[in-house]
Amino acid sequence: MKIGYARVSTEEQNLDLQVSALKAAGCERLFHDHGVSGSTFRRPGLDDTLMHLNRGDTLVVWRLDRLGRSLTKLVELIDTLEARDIRFQSLTEAIDTTSCSGMFVFHMMAALAQFERTLISERTRCGMKAARERGRRVGRHAAMTPAQCAEAVALSATLPVAELAVKFCVHPRTVQRVLRNSTRAQGDLRKE
Repeated sequence: MKIGYARVSTEEQNLDLQVSALKAAGCERLFHDHGVSGSTFRRPGLDDTLMHLNRGDTLVVWRLDRLGRSLTKLVELIDTLEARDIRFQSLTEAIDTTSCSGMFVFHMMAALAQFERTLISERTRCGMKAARERGRRVGRHAAMTPAQCAEAVALSATLPVAELAVKFCVHPRTVQRVLRNSTRAQGDLRKE
């Protein structure tokens, strides 16, 4: 069975063009999201669509961007469909995973998604390296100031970790890490 999915981003847009194309492609059932962004893959209409797809069915969309904007997420979704033995078809881009050429296009998309992930990772590492070279701190800001850490260490002799966490408005693991780092630092000083 062919099941169609249509989406428009704003309330002012209408689904007529997509619905007509999906019906012409032989979709027996249609689901849609009206006024919902494609940036998220948690949408009521899409959730219903995915729930109603069974083994041997084909999910049909008018255009790939109607399904979603993130190439990585699209590839993940199509992989999930393939694992469930559900085919995918995008009418505008002529992607049809039931054909060899459709699978080729899909695999090209997967390769591009992997390339995109690698580029993002590489740019992030380079940006962090450049920031460190300029003397900037990279990563999350410390949950406790040095003065708070010193106070927590001093109070740890009389207060349990849970109470220290409440006092400094942090998670108990943060207090434990501060105490552990203090113990290590003292051990390092003794070695010198």
